[in-house]
Amino acid sequence: MISFTNSRVAGVTGVMLLAAFVLHLAGLAHYKDYVLIASSLFAGYFIAVKAFNALRLKAFSIELLVTIAVVGALIIGEYVESAVVTFLFVLGAYLESRTLERTRSSLRELIDMSPTEATVIRPEGHLRVPADDVVKGDRVLVRSGEKVAVDGIVVAGQALIVEAAITGESVPAGKAVGDRVFSGTIVDNGYIEIDADRVGEETTFAKIIEMVEEAQESKTRTQKFLDRFAGIYTPGIVAMSVLVYAITRNVELALTFLVIACPGALVISAPVSMVAGIGNAARNGVLVKGGEFMEKLAKVDLVIFDKTGTLTRGRPDVTDVKTWGTDADTLLRLAAEAERVSEHHLGQTIVAEARQRKLTLSHEPQEVEVVKGGGLLANVAGRRMAIGNRKLLAGQGVVVPAHVEQYAVERERAGNTAVLVAIDGRLEGVISIADQIKPEARVAIERLRASGVRQAIMLTGDNRHTAQQVGSELGLDAVHAELLPQDKVQWVSRLQSQGYTVAMVGDGINDAPALATADVGVAMGVSGTDLSMETADIVLMSDRLDQVAHAHSLARATVRNMQQNTILAVGTVVVLLAGVLLGKIFLASGMLVHEASVLLVTLNAVRLIRYRARGAAKAQMRPGVAANPGVPVA
Repeated sequence: MISFTNSRVAGVTGVMLLAAFVLHLAGLAHYKDYVLIASSLFAGYFIAVKAFNALRLKAFSIELLVTIAVVGALIIGEYVESAVVTFLFVLGAYLESRTLERTRSSLRELIDMSPTEATVIRPEGHLRVPADDVVKGDRVLVRSGEKVAVDGIVVAGQALIVEAAITGESVPAGKAVGDRVFSGTIVDNGYIEIDADRVGEETTFAKIIEMVEEAQESKTRTQKFLDRFAGIYTPGIVAMSVLVYAITRNVELALTFLVIACPGALVISAPVSMVAGIGNAARNGVLVKGGEFMEKLAKVDLVIFDKTGTLTRGRPDVTDVKTWGTDADTLLRLAAEAERVSEHHLGQTIVAEARQRKLTLSHEPQEVEVVKGGGLLANVAGRRMAIGNRKLLAGQGVVVPAHVEQYAVERERAGNTAVLVAIDGRLEGVISIADQIKPEARVAIERLRASGVRQAIMLTGDNRHTAQQVGSELGLDAVHAELLPQDKVQWVSRLQSQGYTVAMVGDGINDAPALATADVGVAMGVSGTDLSMETADIVLMSDRLDQVAHAHSLARATVRNMQQNTILAVGTVVVLLAGVLLGKIFLASGMLVHEASVLLVTLNAVRLIRYRARGAAKAQMRPGVAANPGVPVA
């Protein structure tokens, strides 16, 4: 490890410098010089090796500049300077690497959470095996205090599980038969058996670690610019040092100029901040795919929200079943049988209500057609079902009587989604479904506004009455309802053309096109993890909207931190160069200040690891502005 090598080299070199100082006090100057030369050569060897390796890659590194300066100092007999410079450089590299490790601590903590063993139930009994040896289809047993080693469905038992590794939420979540659990989570209390459907590198937890590793290694536009700048700046400094010597004939001044002008702090100013910021995000359940998306998120001034599953819980309930000519249970049973193949929240709610009423769902739907933004068509027990909104029924030639329309509008104004059900071309009933707004939604939107977001709007496929009620309660700036997926894409493009930097927040499934079109796509929750990780730029591993607010404020803090580091690095070089030209700063003192600037830049970035937005824990709600579905965003 680099930090281990540097620590040993710095330790040995420090002892040799101390010995030289003792020899100096004893009046043994001759031996003192030998010790200083040995110290310079010992530490200089490791520096020169790194310089040579960089040259093989056609890169001018800071190690090359220091090597040239040390060789020059030895030639002109400045042994104290050469020994102190090598010691300070190696010590600075050690301290820098140790501090950089802290910026990667979040990733290391994630890796430490990786399960190493699992108990599988096989014909030969309960076997304790390495986690990597678990295969898809195995039944895995997890007891209290143990880590879940696979992704899968609970088939027996119940437990409280800490899902902090996935969602960033430390409060245990209850899991029972039929619930999904994830690798890397911990059973706090209870006992469960899991059918493994994702193992090894296929698990959600493994993908999280892979994403964070790739994100921390990726480079932002700022980093790429600084790399290009250093590639030109460093050889330019060598040439200027030669010029300084040619003009002044002062070797020590030229060598001092060479070392002082090193861009060490400047080169690491951006990446160290970004690594710390991405690590903080990961520890709080926010997966950022790369530094460039963190930079984009910091510039976002308009946030678009989907409604169902984003602003609302996404777990709606059937509040009423109204029929005209058909028994309510019969209508609900037929609708549920048709919706069994649907992945939409509303369809699954209808199925859940039918099962809660203990209705027998015996018929498999045939000739199923899912109409995006409309509903579902299917044949059930020889009857043609059309289940959805008014547009869907109108497209099927179904007439909605005035009294049914009036009833549907009344239900919508009361905050329900009215799902119309037609059988064999005739409207037979309306199923009312209501979804609850997430408790943290309003505060999250207020926090987004406090951190620089100018507009917060909703785009939804739901009816305008329900959408307007949600928008009014949350104080959104605009609401646009009854939209198809392609309509959402058009709205995103329209807002971008007005000069906004747009973030789209959705569930990562129905909103995939809009997520891809936005400047920053943010996918909510683990329910759509696979598609979310492919489509979105940022994935929130829980359904909590306050993670959106934290991600935005963290992105702005990260970019500010990068700017602070850049100013500190450039300012230090300017001050040092001025000191050199004025004869106030020399080789050893200049190296001390230079290494101190590198360390300060790194320490400043480390602050991001513990960053939390001011007022995050006690954000106050204020009266909202009533939303209007027709209000244009200006």
